[in-house]
Amino acid sequence: MSALPDLDSLKLLVDVGELGSLGRAARASGIAQPSASKRIAQLERRLGLPLLERTPRGSALTDEGKMVAGWAAQVLSAAYELMRGAQAVRHSEAAHLRVAASMTVAEYLVPRWLGEFQNREPDVQVGLDVVNSAEVAALVLAGARLEEPAGDGGAGDRGRAVELGFVEGPSVPDGLDARVVGTDRLVVVVAAGHPWARRRTVLRGAELAATPLVVRERGSGTRETLDVAFRGLHQASPRLELGSNSAVKGAAAAGVAPAVLSGYAVEADLATGRLVEVPLAGLNLVRSLRAVWRRGRPLTGPAATLLAIASRP
Repeated sequence: MSALPDLDSLKLLVDVGELGSLGRAARASGIAQPSASKRIAQLERRLGLPLLERTPRGSALTDEGKMVAGWAAQVLSAAYELMRGAQAVRHSEAAHLRVAASMTVAEYLVPRWLGEFQNREPDVQVGLDVVNSAEVAALVLAGARLEEPAGDGGAGDRGRAVELGFVEGPSVPDGLDARVVGTDRLVVVVAAGHPWARRRTVLRGAELAATPLVVRERGSGTRETLDVAFRGLHQASPRLELGSNSAVKGAAAAGVAPAVLSGYAVEADLATGRLVEVPLAGLNLVRSLRAVWRRGRPLTGPAATLLAIASRP
């Protein structure tokens, strides 16, 4: 695969479509039109497609350019979500609202929620702790260790309590109230060269359970969902237990063993063919994604606003 296009060039292309000319797009980016034209020409060479139709009256997107601009807008949206999520993690110690989220929810859902939240509450700084579901529950139950009195080196000097958490396991720990904010389906994935990638029969739950798998660590919502689904079946010991979705995907793609992961986590890998989904029957791997907060402490202010955003269909 050739080198990926840079985001500035993609934004320039999107701006041409939205603003109607290369000149306007160049001014919006704060660059000279010859520089903008050079960037688009480089992007055309990289993609191997004509993106602009140049006429005496100016430049407009070709049909191919319109399609690429649509895809580019999605890439830019994902990049903005990445930056919002990274900013929340970076600012977690000084946050006005502190949130904890399980890894899958934090990677694929929280950045979008934060984007809308920041539009509504631009003066509120959000901090995000990314841990597994069991640790999210512990942080929320404990007030994130931050309700101790402030003092020299005390926890009160390090930030605010976690008011709201997001988990992906099938159960809610005692002491927490919860609201379902979405659903997710775990999928079985293998490397393209694995025999299961070419199997002609549907995989059954008993066969999956009896197969050594690459799995997430205990305490993760993904692992808890899988263990609950395997109850009553003979379950093989895992081939590997790993602490992140990326590590599990990497091991599966390397052919170590099949893996079971969130559909959100493997969507891009399935699209590129890095992983192959194995159809499964007889096992329920659909799970609820939940917001959690301490029982008896109704959410107010920014935490209530974020919960409302996350709960919206």
